[in-house]
Amino acid sequence: MTNQPAPSWLADAVLYQIYPQTFADSDGDGIGDLAGITEHLDHLAWLGVDAVWLNPCFESPFRDAGYDVTDYLRIAPRYGTQEDLAALVEAAGRRGIRILLDLVPGHTSDRHPWFLAAADDPTDQRYIWADRQVPRFVPSPGKRPGYYLPNFFDFQPALNFGYARSLDDEPWRQPVNAEGPQANRAALREIMDHWLPVGVAGFRVDMAYSLVKDDPGRAETSKLWREQRAWLDRHHPEAVLLAEWGRPELSLPAGFHADFLLHFAGRAVRSLWDNGEGMTSPSWEDGTCYFDPQGRGSMDEFLAAWRTGRPAGGRGHVILPTANHDYNRLATGSRTPEQLRAVYAFLMTWPTLPAIYYGDEIGMRFVPGLPDKEGSRLEPTNNRAGSRTPMQWDDGPNAGFSTAPAGRLYQPLDPDPGRPTVASQLADPDSLLNLVQRLIALRRSTPALGSRGAVEVLNTGYPFVHLRGGTHLVVVNPRREPAHFTHPGLVGARALEAHGISVTADGVHAGAFAYGIFELSR
Repeated sequence: MTNQPAPSWLADAVLYQIYPQTFADSDGDGIGDLAGITEHLDHLAWLGVDAVWLNPCFESPFRDAGYDVTDYLRIAPRYGTQEDLAALVEAAGRRGIRILLDLVPGHTSDRHPWFLAAADDPTDQRYIWADRQVPRFVPSPGKRPGYYLPNFFDFQPALNFGYARSLDDEPWRQPVNAEGPQANRAALREIMDHWLPVGVAGFRVDMAYSLVKDDPGRAETSKLWREQRAWLDRHHPEAVLLAEWGRPELSLPAGFHADFLLHFAGRAVRSLWDNGEGMTSPSWEDGTCYFDPQGRGSMDEFLAAWRTGRPAGGRGHVILPTANHDYNRLATGSRTPEQLRAVYAFLMTWPTLPAIYYGDEIGMRFVPGLPDKEGSRLEPTNNRAGSRTPMQWDDGPNAGFSTAPAGRLYQPLDPDPGRPTVASQLADPDSLLNLVQRLIALRRSTPALGSRGAVEVLNTGYPFVHLRGGTHLVVVNPRREPAHFTHPGLVGARALEAHGISVTADGVHAGAFAYGIFELSR
């Protein structure tokens, strides 16, 4: 089966992720909302954003920040109404920005009507039920005897999409074509069919790899998504599906238009950004990152993962994020604003789709030591609240949020004259924000720097040097010590955006935390 080509706008899109709770509060209740996002669209349009992904905004008890859904077809009252979403979509569209929602297909809240019904009805197979206690299964809360399988927290029962393999002593392993799994496949289409007519451009799909259980090589899960993509192509050919999978070599053939490289799926992202500070986990391998001031990292891990996942024939795209709601921000621990400039020079010139996590464009910092908020704490050293603080719009202590205590998710940060804000950085032509805006504009005006331009890596050490489209030279040196790369033939390179880089007859000289994008003489 051959999929329809991806919508052309996606090929060079710059994505932006918004955590709705803490982006912009329009009504003073201490919680961000859809109207607040609408009020700040001019910032995103000026920055050059093409599409915005919103974390889940459906009805939920918010025990896991909205990833515990009780109604997929209603907007959570804290955020507004379906009309508010439609207004956001319309206002964003006028600015050339598309809105994508977060689809959570693998589980619901244990308060969802589907689960409440299943917990009382032994014949209901919408979820996965065992007749005895087995690892990871949780006792039934209703009249139904037995145990259910959660996906993440215990209050997130896994929807039943079947098992790829059966076992005689585990009769609850239904095949993928059983009634319950098929009903859930149909429900996914119903959810998408509800929201796409509102005008959203598609969905980021949470835990897309996880639906069919005990699925070697994700073969059955891939078949499921190919079925969904075929339906989407027939009924909503302009809509896109972006996967939280982290394995583009699997997700793109499965029908996704793009896939995020993930910090949880191998070391591709962590080998770039993770400086070992902020959130940590025993499950993460030890290692250093390339964007390290001591110059101890390597680009090899990232390049290997990117080459493995890079789609053939232009079918799909790989997304490289700065961070997300589950992971450290770029500005974590000892990393300074000066060091972030080389990060963005690389991000905006590499042939992936860049995704900016809200606030990273101004260097918002990961805040350690916050209390658990809406399921943010996973382990003693892994508290996601530090990456979910209010967007720092202005110089006040509340970053644009009301001081009203009702419903507040996070206490205001203490006033700090050095804390980055949108307002202060807009006024400073040398700020990180203005650099990011210029780099996005340069990427947009220079096709060779986009996702479809050819790339030739010249040096994987320090500095990292690569050619784009045979016409543009990119150099980044994220370490504190100067670096040199010998390569004749680069004389006449014209700087388009550079700091601390010189190109001479014998090669490239890079100072501390240097970056440069050059147009080569033809």
